[in-house]
Amino acid sequence: MNGADVLCDVLLANDVNVCFANPGTSEMHFVAALDRKPEMRCVLGLFEGVVTGAADGYARMTDRPAATLLHTGPGLANGLANIHNARRARVPMINIVGDHASYHLPLDAPLTSDIETLAAPMSNWVRRISGPADVAPSAQAAVRASLTPPGIATLILPADAAWGGAGPVPSARAVPAPPPAFDMDVVRKIAEAVRASHGRVGMVLRGRAARQDALEIAGRISAALDVRLFSEVLVARMQRGRGRVAPTRIPYPIDAARALLADIDVLILVGAKEPVAFFAYPGKPGRLVCEGCEVMTLAEHGEDLEAALAALGDELGVKPLQPVSVATAFPDEPAPRGTLTDDAIAVSVARKLPENAIVCDEAVTSARRYFALSAFAAPHDYMMGTGGSIGGGIPMAIGAAIACPGRKVINLEADGSGMYTVQGLWTQAREKLDVVTIVFSNRTYAILHAEMRNVGVNAIGENARRMLDLDQPILDWVSLANGMGLEAARADTCERFEALLDSALSRPGPFLIEAMV
Repeated sequence: MNGADVLCDVLLANDVNVCFANPGTSEMHFVAALDRKPEMRCVLGLFEGVVTGAADGYARMTDRPAATLLHTGPGLANGLANIHNARRARVPMINIVGDHASYHLPLDAPLTSDIETLAAPMSNWVRRISGPADVAPSAQAAVRASLTPPGIATLILPADAAWGGAGPVPSARAVPAPPPAFDMDVVRKIAEAVRASHGRVGMVLRGRAARQDALEIAGRISAALDVRLFSEVLVARMQRGRGRVAPTRIPYPIDAARALLADIDVLILVGAKEPVAFFAYPGKPGRLVCEGCEVMTLAEHGEDLEAALAALGDELGVKPLQPVSVATAFPDEPAPRGTLTDDAIAVSVARKLPENAIVCDEAVTSARRYFALSAFAAPHDYMMGTGGSIGGGIPMAIGAAIACPGRKVINLEADGSGMYTVQGLWTQAREKLDVVTIVFSNRTYAILHAEMRNVGVNAIGENARRMLDLDQPILDWVSLANGMGLEAARADTCERFEALLDSALSRPGPFLIEAMV
């Protein structure tokens, strides 16, 4: 048994049974080992950003790592943007990066690079396998590291460690360290602050605190003591829809965010960090809370957030049967008609969303209204890119669809962002994934037009316009999708969009709608 076989066996023994891959020569022995292990599902991505973004989406829906297989330093570098998003989402991931045989490295062949240094900023754990005998312990350590928040583990596999004889696979599973307990002294201190605040309290919920059961506990606290519930600007995963507690998402625009939080005197963080502005803007503060607001952490990511919320509720005397405020019916709003708009798409998707669907939102500016409307949609899971690095939407939908077969995945996608990882449409077609991709085709980086105004530039000339607009030539998403084996159609009216959406939702398999807005 060679090192590649041992690595594959250790992964499978620890329930890591999906490998998103874009391999090269250095990884051929591992590819051969995968070929001998039909239990491992192998998914090819035509660009490493698709591979790492898919692993991100998979982990968000399963709370388990997938493996990625990347080719040397340049392959890792191509995937780093979506590893960054995954790290910000605080999900588990095991990146296996092939490298030259150890004795070949001194020759400085063209693909030689400092993989450790490349991996370090986006990984929480990096290790190079020293030889065949080190494969099993290193693989087990990688599994443990991935399951220890924040969870991005990068394992460098030299070719000679892969092809060398490595002996039997250890029978023991890699057991991660138990999560740290939340602090009851902190719970009591926060309860005192809530009682003294006279209703000017906010709570930001993230991670496991944004799942249905934890949201219900937070909702009881909110109803009993007038605590306002928020989500972060970028949502890693939240369970939304009718019958569920619906936190208000903190807006991306800095002025709107500061206005939302202006009257909050105590802000409680549950698995979240203090909300701050995405960027620095001339004459504006970086913190979004008002001066004097006390920011308090109830429990951090990796701790038992649901139990911490329950303990806070008990300390505040909140009754288990305290009624909570949930959305029950869609707002009385006429169905959109005529020319297709961003808002019309958001309304249609929210109204027609199938129960238990998964929404992967990378529409950036175009789908902002959808999140508020999603509170009235059928119960579903909602995810966004979390690190600000665009190009995560199409791959995230791939990972979510593989993680949750039988659930319809809806990808709300901006045209500019989608072009970063458009190759993912080919993977959707090859794997026959149940994904409906809705491209908001506005032919511009609309968010950058807004950011020019935010930094004080109000007049945009021809050079700037050419860097912000996606015209001359105009992108043809129907042709792009068709060229990758995906059925697609175009809509420029509300009626046409709703007909295409109805059709796509009524059958399994991938479909792309280019929405002309």
